[in-house]
Amino acid sequence: MACGLYEGMLLFAVVFVAGWLFSTLGQMRDAMDSRRHLLQAFLFVVFGVYFVWFWTRGQTLAMKTWNIRIVDVHGRPITQARALARYLLSWIWFLPPLAAIAPFKLSGGESTVLIFGWVAVWALLARFHPERQFWHDAWAGTRLITSKPMSRR
Repeated sequence: MACGLYEGMLLFAVVFVAGWLFSTLGQMRDAMDSRRHLLQAFLFVVFGVYFVWFWTRGQTLAMKTWNIRIVDVHGRPITQARALARYLLSWIWFLPPLAAIAPFKLSGGESTVLIFGWVAVWALLARFHPERQFWHDAWAGTRLITSKPMSRR
């Protein structure tokens, strides 16, 4: 969990820079600009590039701090295709509640409860996996392992 929180702090900087570039180059004046969905799609791609880039090298910056490495089921470094599959599958953590929020016009509090409730349920479902790993990792054929820090070479 600490690694995930640290990753979130690092991603805040990534979102800030990417959002600033997009809004500056696109001359967006406010958050309610009609192109905000294009900005969201752009950030989805930026996150994908960030995670696929680092995962194919074994670790994100937060994973390096907490000595966690991502490998395939055989213990080898993952390919770009496998990293992309893991990135897309990891959105199962958030897409179901986000899809449920839109048609029902839920309030901010209700949306928060729905999102955090789903995340808690999804995290608990890992207890049912034989190796107690998250399902997006099982489906993508990846594992998180504890490791010594990787060399800089």
